[in-house]
Amino acid sequence: MKTMFCTISGLVQGVGFRYFVLTRARTLGVRGFVRNLYTGEVEVVAQGEDDMMAEFLEELRVGPRSAQVRNVRVEWHDTEDLYNSFEICV
Repeated sequence: MKTMFCTISGLVQGVGFRYFVLTRARTLGVRGFVRNLYTGEVEVVAQGEDDMMAEFLEELRVGPRSAQVRNVRVEWHDTEDLYNSFEICV
């Protein structure tokens, strides 16, 4: 299974970004987590079917209306199925 590790930068904290990601992930059946980083960025770790992951990544590049996504760094790794749901980590 492929796991996507993303770091999203820009105006992405304090604008509902994590809840946007949670909603989109659960709608698409993507599993993993989202959390704020001390750097002001948001981290997303996600697993799912290829077509769902592609759509999810496109959603991350846009974000909610109140956000201003400047950069999305993405790494893909082969891993086992690690997650049963999608959650917000604090």
